[in-house]
Amino acid sequence: MPPTHSTSSGSKGQVRVRFAPSPTGFLHVGGARTALFNWLYARKHSGTFIVRIEDTDRSRSTIDCENDIIKNLKWFGLEWDEFYRQSERGDIYLKYLNKLLDARHAYYCFCSKDELETERQSMLSQGLAPKYSGKCRSLNEQEVKSKLANGEHYVIRFKMPESKIAFTDIIRGKVIFDGALIGDMVIARTVREPLYNFAAAIDDYEMKISHVIRGEEHLANTPKQIAIQAVLKFPELAYAHLPLILNPDRSKMSKRFSATAIGEYRAAGYLPEALTNFLALLGWHPAPETDPGTGKTHEREIFSQEELTAKFDLERVQKAGAVFNIEKLDWLNNQYLKQIPTPELMSKIKEFAQLPTNWNEKKLALALLAVRERMKKLTDFTALADFFFKLKDYQADLLIWKTTPVNQISDNLKAVSTILKKAAAKSFSKEVLIGLLEPLAKEYGRGEIFWPIRAALSGREASPGPFEIMEVLGKEETLKRLKIAIEKLEK
Repeated sequence: MPPTHSTSSGSKGQVRVRFAPSPTGFLHVGGARTALFNWLYARKHSGTFIVRIEDTDRSRSTIDCENDIIKNLKWFGLEWDEFYRQSERGDIYLKYLNKLLDARHAYYCFCSKDELETERQSMLSQGLAPKYSGKCRSLNEQEVKSKLANGEHYVIRFKMPESKIAFTDIIRGKVIFDGALIGDMVIARTVREPLYNFAAAIDDYEMKISHVIRGEEHLANTPKQIAIQAVLKFPELAYAHLPLILNPDRSKMSKRFSATAIGEYRAAGYLPEALTNFLALLGWHPAPETDPGTGKTHEREIFSQEELTAKFDLERVQKAGAVFNIEKLDWLNNQYLKQIPTPELMSKIKEFAQLPTNWNEKKLALALLAVRERMKKLTDFTALADFFFKLKDYQADLLIWKTTPVNQISDNLKAVSTILKKAAAKSFSKEVLIGLLEPLAKEYGRGEIFWPIRAALSGREASPGPFEIMEVLGKEETLKRLKIAIEKLEK
């Protein structure tokens, strides 16, 4: 588990950003993208990347969720410079709560849930946006002390200014909120239970955050945090609110209904490099590149983490929602899988597949070579290559090439078997096999010869080519499967 504090004081530069997840759920796609954009911005500007676990919601925060967030950030390679947990910063929040209470920028509210609901319904019935009436603002010091002494339930509310709150968002431009429509918000359940907007505003100041880069869903929280910062005379921050991530039908991507947990993509066999590349392009696009030879511009889609860091720029983040395209992710993952050296790829596949113990590394490497072009994920290896290990039963019709008569297919496979029996088992390679069977294919037709061989060896309609399969299976298993096919045809 990472340390809860760091001695760093921002010596890396002026830029200090934070990724502040709540451990009430596992790291999901939106959170991972936010973390990545913060990390890229910090590294681009030689700044400081902070991870701040916002676990003040004790009833919903879990250590399992925190561990999942930490594990997946490390899997992405998003190492942090400083790490904090809000649950360990209670004394800091208490200090600022008391400041707000003493300066009468905040007050104790003793209204019951029933009172608040009645008030809310009344405002809705009048066509007004519901907000707190400010009833407890008028309580004097003696009344507050008496209620507290009697153990009455309370919350602490912040006095929202009834003026316009404006800020310039790096992505969205000028944004204006009317504080009069927000109402006095609850900033703490008790003096020892701070809530999100208050704790975030305090931490951003204490941690010397320069840029707040987060999802669009937090846009409505920004004026509340600015108001708190203003009365405490904190310096202004720069804000950048990232576009929503949308489902293919352009509906909002939901943690509940969409497979968005990073752990699920990890378990499915996606590579961190591919997922990083994919997430970076969800709402951000680099400037087109110019070919020095032709002078023409083109847009790249594959970038290393180092290239992303060099090119990343918040000004090129779009306002509109970014559509999550699983086909694009599969394509990217396939491109990265193709680049991995065979021994390294086999090592990764072993984490996802139970491979036969009686196969040596050479045979496994040949099987991988035969299917890797079609692999979109590491888990695809088992589905694409399982026929190498065990031939499943299939219908004889699979062996028929177009309108070729059954007896002709059977005779062709017998001829193939006769030729292969004469081949040396040690030289049962793709090159040798092509030389042995090409003359037969020229005489009887490529489809008539190679289709039934491939079908007989794989038991599938779609599979690698017959020579690749034979090289993996070896002479004995190849002849065994051809015999099964001939027997199926003769029945």
